[in-house]
Amino acid sequence: MSVQLRIGDAVLHLADEFPEMGVLAPPSLGGTPVVLALDVDDADRIVAQAVAAGATVRQPVQDMFWGDRHGQLDDPFGHRWNVSQHLRDVSHDEIVAAAAKAFE
Repeated sequence: MSVQLRIGDAVLHLADEFPEMGVLAPPSLGGTPVVLALDVDDADRIVAQAVAAGATVRQPVQDMFWGDRHGQLDDPFGHRWNVSQHLRDVSHDEIVAAAAKAFE
């Protein structure tokens, strides 16, 4: 079976595992090589809504040096999601300096 999710103007199709056709969920593969990125108007609200629906937070929502409010979660089916809300524009030089400090 499959489902369509409408997120803003986008439509995302998701399906159950179908091993006979080689369609496997991340847990069956031992994890996922993919992170789905979702840009939203309110990252805190979206992550709270996802957690209420069974998602697990991997990285709490917080303000990031590149100007976004950002968090990461795994949905109940093992898919990983980045949820971001743009807060401010940050210059290239500011990002480079902040990244160097963050990864010292």
